[in-house]
Amino acid sequence: MDFVDAPAQTRERTILDLREFSRKLVRELGFMRSTLADSDLAPSAVHAVIEIGASPGIQARDLANILRLDKSNASRQIAKLESIGLVTRTTSTDDARSSELYLTDAGQSLRTRIDQFATDQVSHALRRLAPADQQTLVKSLSLYADALAHDNDSNATPKGDTGAGRIFEGYRPGCIGDVASLHARFYAKHSGFGVFFERKVATELAEFAQSLPHSDKALWLYMENGRSLASLAIDGDAATRIAHLRWFIVDDSLRGSGIGRQLIGRAMEFVDERFDQTYLWTFRGLDAARHLYDSVGFALTHEAEGQQWGATVVEQRFSRSSKRAKGTPGKRRRNPDAR
Repeated sequence: MDFVDAPAQTRERTILDLREFSRKLVRELGFMRSTLADSDLAPSAVHAVIEIGASPGIQARDLANILRLDKSNASRQIAKLESIGLVTRTTSTDDARSSELYLTDAGQSLRTRIDQFATDQVSHALRRLAPADQQTLVKSLSLYADALAHDNDSNATPKGDTGAGRIFEGYRPGCIGDVASLHARFYAKHSGFGVFFERKVATELAEFAQSLPHSDKALWLYMENGRSLASLAIDGDAATRIAHLRWFIVDDSLRGSGIGRQLIGRAMEFVDERFDQTYLWTFRGLDAARHLYDSVGFALTHEAEGQQWGATVVEQRFSRSSKRAKGTPGKRRRNPDAR
């Protein structure tokens, strides 16, 4: 007998199905309740605690962008969390006019309980799915979430308005060229690197991006008007439980904005959930990045002079043990990666 492919579902039917699934997710995850995750907090407050914990030092305006809240709503939310002792503010070291948000000890304790609640909720659901279906689900939800975020950002920014930038997770069209360009210009100025270095960044980042989405790998981009102005990636190996921090760079125009701190905060959250050890390669003299590495627990484990990049530099390897570390640092690579 002949086999005939079933006709593809209409776009209208697909839209209706996705809307129905989205409503069901909202209900089953508890967003219709007055409190969320057994926390006595409204859903928006729970998400604020999670984001501040993931990016210690985040500024209020950036938190508002992530949570899709207007400035006044975000301010009220932060004030409430301060009043009940979950969040504290400190004056920014980069800009005295701005404040940085941190969780208090009570806030950290609550965030740990929220994380456990959410982990249990997802874990119980995944038990009903085969491993192959779990990976399909992760990839599909990642693509769907990215598509929603991209569309929401486009709709939120009127024509002619530069709009506020925000951090995205995952590949974005044009990001490979943007990130390679950031590295090429920065390291040409500070270390004298040339085409070999730029080509290496572009080709290896392109190969990495093709593997996304992936449960052990992640790429974060800070974007404004469709351009990537900062980046950081985690390239992890589940078998060794070791992660490689790569391509960390922030455009000079964002100095003092806290974007670098937010990126590295998200990355450390990611690795602490999955890996025992994280390492990175960099060069001596990059003091701003060194300060961030120190602040999240990285320690210098090796340095040596090298000339393979077209200029004499002192290569440095930093390592960091995760909160529940049981592994050992990974082996040194002959050629250091672009940050």
